[in-house]
Amino acid sequence: MSDHRIPRTESAYTYPLLIKNLLNCPLVNCPEQEIVYRDQLRFNYRTLHERICRLANALIEMGVKQGDTVAMMDWDSHRYLECFFAVPMIGAVLHTVNVKLSPEQILFTIDHAEDDVLLMHSDFVPIVEQIKGRIDTVRHYILLKDGDEEVDSLVPFSDEYENWLDKASTFAEFPDFDENTRATTFYTTGTTGLPKGVYFSHRQLVLHTMGVLAALGTPQHQGRMHQGDVYMPITPMFHVHAWGLPYVATALGVKQVYPGRYSPEMLLELIDREQVTFSHCVPTILHMLFKSPKIDQLDLSRWKVLIGGSAMSKTLCLEGLQRGIDIFTGYGMSETCPILSLAHLDAEMLELGDEEQAEIRCKTGRPMPLVDLRVVNEQLEDVVADSQSSGEIVVRAPWLTQGYLKDKRNSENLWQGGYLHTGDVATCDGKGYVKITDRTKDVIKSGGEWISSLELEDILSHHPAVAEVAVIGQPDEKWGERPLALVVIHGEIEQPPGKKELLALLHEYTDTGVISKQVILTRVKFVGAIDKTSVGKVDKKTLRQKHLS
Repeated sequence: MSDHRIPRTESAYTYPLLIKNLLNCPLVNCPEQEIVYRDQLRFNYRTLHERICRLANALIEMGVKQGDTVAMMDWDSHRYLECFFAVPMIGAVLHTVNVKLSPEQILFTIDHAEDDVLLMHSDFVPIVEQIKGRIDTVRHYILLKDGDEEVDSLVPFSDEYENWLDKASTFAEFPDFDENTRATTFYTTGTTGLPKGVYFSHRQLVLHTMGVLAALGTPQHQGRMHQGDVYMPITPMFHVHAWGLPYVATALGVKQVYPGRYSPEMLLELIDREQVTFSHCVPTILHMLFKSPKIDQLDLSRWKVLIGGSAMSKTLCLEGLQRGIDIFTGYGMSETCPILSLAHLDAEMLELGDEEQAEIRCKTGRPMPLVDLRVVNEQLEDVVADSQSSGEIVVRAPWLTQGYLKDKRNSENLWQGGYLHTGDVATCDGKGYVKITDRTKDVIKSGGEWISSLELEDILSHHPAVAEVAVIGQPDEKWGERPLALVVIHGEIEQPPGKKELLALLHEYTDTGVISKQVILTRVKFVGAIDKTSVGKVDKKTLRQKHLS
């Protein structure tokens, strides 16, 4: 039997898919393009490359070698961008520490990842001081700070970041190595038990970058990211590499703006001053910006915003459209690197009114290139694409995590049947648009029917007095479960609605057959706030503990 594999010429270069190669285009084509940090610093891509080389050399001189782990605790910054490249480019692993976790959880992730070096912003020194006596693996601490403030700390810092870089060479030759080498590690938010370590290789990060470039760069009219854009993340860089978009922005060579610690005033100032045209965030952040008095002073008609992390309500989408924002949904999760699908609109869809457009923009969207996404029943059979039949989203793509770090049991559960199980319940329509209706663990089973908590939340959020809403399942002897709507009312409302008024809104939808009549069993409870996870998602585990116990 003949061998049909492509013969390899001895001197041919096989070009491993390594993160260092994402720098080739900006250094050649856009060396003068800017990187901006808050109102404090700006430099070009040529300087970015020099700083990446300095950081790599400084780490090597400190004794960091291939396979060691370098941890980062910082706000969204140019320093984080430098670590995204320099650390994996020397063959080390970058651990992006979730700074919103509790000190005990942070200690667990540092020890579990076996961090050798920890770079930390001065704002997080008090956290590390609480746990430093129990950190077993870290050999060196590097201080990151903004400005010239003095930092008095019990942490034994080896150096300060800028001083450390100044002593290192601006030239480095980054070696080739196996593209399947682990490049990054970070930890899920631990909604069940301890946080789980998710990891990605060079190959996976490069392929994800190329897939997102194709998906965002090819739409004809809407939701495009291109070389004329100005990019600013409003998603923490510790969370799934800020959805991988800093790698995409760098490969494109666009101007990048990093806002540091989030505050509505600083974010809006940067959007206005730096003419930001492309961002991404969770709904909570955009809702926060919309509440700022300053937003009414800005022209947002050039701003494209990719929403993910949790479901975008139709109300939030409509407000964005009314402000001229090109707002649309992306879907993924920590385990998927993360982007799997985007809710782009075809040309004819853009002729629709805002209400009809919002229906599409709030969907999970269509899978991007190289993503095999299915909606299946418990037997892994595809459900009918009729916008009604629901099942779990399972997926294959070349950039999905291969498992959880040091956790074989959960890794096997994640990949049952050869597909990664997302735990998201969804429907699919005839045009290939997927719409998430719930998490498998959040679906409310009432009287033999499934009720979507996300659907109820979207309807109740239409009431002008409702600031936030979350729906959970409340145990019931007769029905199994009943929906419990936890509602936050806008503080400036003089006459807040009663429970009957909100329930009447649901009845309008049951009377027209839009949703199941089982939702008339819904109960309403007014609360002061909705609990969130460390990355801004509604924390339904905590809500169930607080309101159902």
